[in-house]
Amino acid sequence: MSTAESTSSNEAWRWDATTIAARVRSGEVSCRDVTTSVLDRIDMVNPRLNAIVDVMAAEALVAATAADEAAQRGDVLGPLHGVPVTVKVNVDLAGRPTTGGIASNADHVAAEDAPVVANLRRAGAVIVGRTNTPAFSLRWFTDNDVHGRTLNPWSDDVTPGGSSGGAASALAAGMGVIAHGNDYGGSIRHPAWACGVVGLRPTVGRVPSYNASAVAERVISNQLMSVQGPLARTVHDAGTALRVMAVGDVRDPTWNAVPLEMERRASALRVGVFRDPGHDIADPSVVAAIDQAAGWLTEAGCSVEESVPPRYDEAVGLWASLVFDDLRRGGLPAIRATGDAAVQRTVELYLATVDELDRDGYLDALTRRLTIARDWSMVLDRFDVLLTATSWERQFPVDDDQRSAERTQEIIRAQGPLLSTAMLGLPGLAVPVGVHDGLPTGVHLIANRYREDLLLAAGTMIESRSGYDVLDCVPQ
Repeated sequence: MSTAESTSSNEAWRWDATTIAARVRSGEVSCRDVTTSVLDRIDMVNPRLNAIVDVMAAEALVAATAADEAAQRGDVLGPLHGVPVTVKVNVDLAGRPTTGGIASNADHVAAEDAPVVANLRRAGAVIVGRTNTPAFSLRWFTDNDVHGRTLNPWSDDVTPGGSSGGAASALAAGMGVIAHGNDYGGSIRHPAWACGVVGLRPTVGRVPSYNASAVAERVISNQLMSVQGPLARTVHDAGTALRVMAVGDVRDPTWNAVPLEMERRASALRVGVFRDPGHDIADPSVVAAIDQAAGWLTEAGCSVEESVPPRYDEAVGLWASLVFDDLRRGGLPAIRATGDAAVQRTVELYLATVDELDRDGYLDALTRRLTIARDWSMVLDRFDVLLTATSWERQFPVDDDQRSAERTQEIIRAQGPLLSTAMLGLPGLAVPVGVHDGLPTGVHLIANRYREDLLLAAGTMIESRSGYDVLDCVPQ
C-alpha cells in the first residue's frame, strides 16, 4: 500500500509530512494518533535495526497531546504541526545526552536545544527519538560502543551510510517522517542514498548550527564545510523541512538571511551531467542511475549535456587535506582517549592517506580552496544543476573502512562527489531512482550556493517520473 492509499490513522507512519499536516489541520486525525502509529512502528522494527537509540515515547505523546490542544484552541499551526521527526544524537536536545556515539558522553546532558531542534519544535514537529551515529561522526558506517550497530533495512550486509545512518535507516523503515542530519563530508547524502531516501545538504550558512554543550569551538574546516539539514522520504518534505530548519538564530553568526526561492533565468533547467570520474571506479549501476535520471530530466524539458567539474580530483584531495589536518590538530587526542576501536582504526587509516601540512601548507590549501570555488561557481552559473553520483561505488560492505589504507583511499575516491561539494560549502541533494539487485540506487544533484530551490525543482522532476516509494520497496 502506497502512502497515498493509506487512510487509516494506524497507517499514519506511512504518510508524508504534507498529508499529516493537512489531516491534522482539517481535524481528520489527531496528532496523538499519528504519533502513536509511528511509535508502534518503532516498537515493531527498531529492535532489529537499532536506528533510533533513544526512543522518546513518553515525551512524544505529551508533545502530541499539546499539539492537539493547540489545534483545538485555533492557534496558528506551524508547517510541521504534529509531524513525527527524529534528531541525531550529535546535536543538543534539552534534557537528553548529546552522546555523539561516544561512551564517555553518555551523561553529557544538554541544557538547551540546538537551533535546528528549536526550529523543528517551533514548527510543531513531534520528536519521537534520537538516531544513531558513529563515534565522533567520522565514518561512513554507523556503529559505536555506546549505542551499537545500526543496520541498513535493505540488507544487513551493507552500511546504512554515515554518519546519519540512524536517521536514514529509521526513515526508510517508517520510523518518523522527517529526520535531522548533518553533513561534513556527505553525512546526510550518503546515508540517504544508501537507504533509498532523500537527503538535502544545504549551503553553509543556510541553517544555523550551534551546540551549547560543546567544550571547544568548531575547527576551521568544520566551520567552512559542516551543515545541518533534513532527510525525508519525498523531495517536497525535504523542502518543507529546509524552510523550517533555516530560520535564523543569533547563536550562529555565520547564518545568512538569503531567500529560499530566487528567480530563474529560464523556465527550463540547464543540467550538466558528470558520469565518468576516471580511475575506472564508477559501478555500472551508478552510471545507469545517472543515465536514467538524465533521461527523465530531458523528458521534463530540461537542457541536458555532459560536463566535468573543474579540478575535480584536486577538490576531493583538498577536502581530505583540510579535514584530516584539522583532525590531527583538533580531534585526535580526544579520539585516542575516548573513541571506540573502530573509529580509532578508521582515523589511523584516514591519516595514512594524506601527508601532514605545515602552517604555510594549510594556509596555501585554504587559498587554493577559493580558486577552485571560483572555477566551480562559473560552471554552476552555466548550469542550474549538476547531475552526478552520490558514491561511485555501490553500498559498502559493513566495516569496509577497517581493512587497509589502500582500501580507505579507494573509499575516499568513491565519495568524491560528496567530498568536493562539502569542501566548497555547496548544497547537494540525494534523490532515489530505483532498485538494483535488492539495493536502492540514486543520484546526486549539485547547485551553486543558496540555490537549493533549483535542486528541489530538479529532484521533483526525477521523483515524479521514478514512481519510487521506499516503503513499498524496502523489505518488511
